[in-house]
Amino acid sequence: MAGNNSCTIVEYFGGDDGYRCGYCKNEKGNFSHGMWSHTMTVQDYQDLIDRGWRRSGKYVYKPIMKKTCCPQYTIRCHALKFQPSKSHKKVLKKMSKFISSGELPEAQEGGEPMDSVCEEAGPREPAKVCQSDMKRVAITDIKQEVPNCAVVADVQKNAVDSAAASSKNSQDDSASASDGRAAAKAPKPGLGADPSRPPCRKANLRKERRLQKDQNRQHGDGASPPKPACTNQPKTLEGFMSEPLEGSSSRRLEVRLVRSNPPSPQFKASFDASYQVYKLYQMAIHKDPPDKPSESQFRRFLCDSPLEAEHSPDGPEMGYGSFHQQYWLDGRIVAVGVIDILPTCVSSVYLYYHPDFESLSLGSYSALREIAFTRQLQKQSPKLCYYYLGFYIHSCPKMRYKGQYRPADLLCPETYAWVSIERCVPLLDSSRYARLNQDPDAGDARALKDVGRALVLHRRAVMPYVVYSLKRKGPSDEAEVKQYASLVGQDCAERILLYRS
Repeated sequence: MAGNNSCTIVEYFGGDDGYRCGYCKNEKGNFSHGMWSHTMTVQDYQDLIDRGWRRSGKYVYKPIMKKTCCPQYTIRCHALKFQPSKSHKKVLKKMSKFISSGELPEAQEGGEPMDSVCEEAGPREPAKVCQSDMKRVAITDIKQEVPNCAVVADVQKNAVDSAAASSKNSQDDSASASDGRAAAKAPKPGLGADPSRPPCRKANLRKERRLQKDQNRQHGDGASPPKPACTNQPKTLEGFMSEPLEGSSSRRLEVRLVRSNPPSPQFKASFDASYQVYKLYQMAIHKDPPDKPSESQFRRFLCDSPLEAEHSPDGPEMGYGSFHQQYWLDGRIVAVGVIDILPTCVSSVYLYYHPDFESLSLGSYSALREIAFTRQLQKQSPKLCYYYLGFYIHSCPKMRYKGQYRPADLLCPETYAWVSIERCVPLLDSSRYARLNQDPDAGDARALKDVGRALVLHRRAVMPYVVYSLKRKGPSDEAEVKQYASLVGQDCAERILLYRS
């Protein structure tokens, strides 16, 4: 998938220092490992988020689950199997009514959780990263030279098979840990919410009788008409979203996808309007002072991305990478969803919107739109069938809303297998941290086996760590490299280039 000139280059930082938690407001309780990613392939990032990593701009971090105050579990939704809940339908109907009538609904008391707490608690601009500007300049200069190294050429040749295997293993993990449970628990079409209760047919009785009479007339006397078609199929997510398009509308809502890295002409043309919405959002919703949401901070946080723009014959038409999904209402931007399109998922990064439209529950609405978008992409790329919502924080009640987009899985922090959220909730009710995979014999399939095979970038040369360690002068850094390699896993350690000075 990645082009011949694509590779991942990172600088690793430890996780010794605690920082402020955005969820429980503990000043020193949030702990995570982090690394600055100068450039990254979409397959490497897919593999990293499937090991609990998450990006904020170009900074990629992984919570230290047993140590941090609010453990953050990676969560994904099975987009193809998703059915909107009653509360989701209310959000969709509210938007439909607004587009039709043009009148905003009354603001809810306190707003919805997704609208008030949608910023991840990961560090945006770590001090350590800012101190490494000299390293970043050096690496940027040699990025073009890296593919010419003999070692990298060999690695990239092997990475094609490795990436394909990683993608397949990601699907297999889901089958073994979550999809393996009884599928019969899901209600069949027409049976209502509870499969053990009979369907309610009163509302459709007259319609079915009319249909039966029409069929009898068509087939004539003596003919044996077929059974009436099921008339109470649940309306699909796409069905609810198409409602505003039917008939006349007072408002016009348009969703535009623009690539943010490298920035497309459409992204550049709408940058200022998008930034102004972000600034208003941060000040009104997150109570930031006017000088905090600066243009440079906006660029670093939501526009800069390490992900390379990549295309594949069996991938989506727009390719993989980082995008802004802009919501235009009557010719102006009212909301923006920041997303990454990866080999097996659409990953939600952030959402911001104009405070005047807070009553439309745009956080929930955008998540539903992104699920529908994932389903659309899956038609072009069969492997792309999941919607990642970031982190699920069970210990923070306001962040439990992400578990409402079902069927959903949480990532086990020890085996990195996916486990259905229904099986996880009882464990998290009794303990903030839990090994979600209850199979005592299960382990990390991509655990570090040989740190010597991890690739490092040193003085414009790529080499295995075992070679670099012999050339290194000064105290050994094996403990730090081993920690990094164990966190990213053996496969990624053999593909990703770890910068060493």
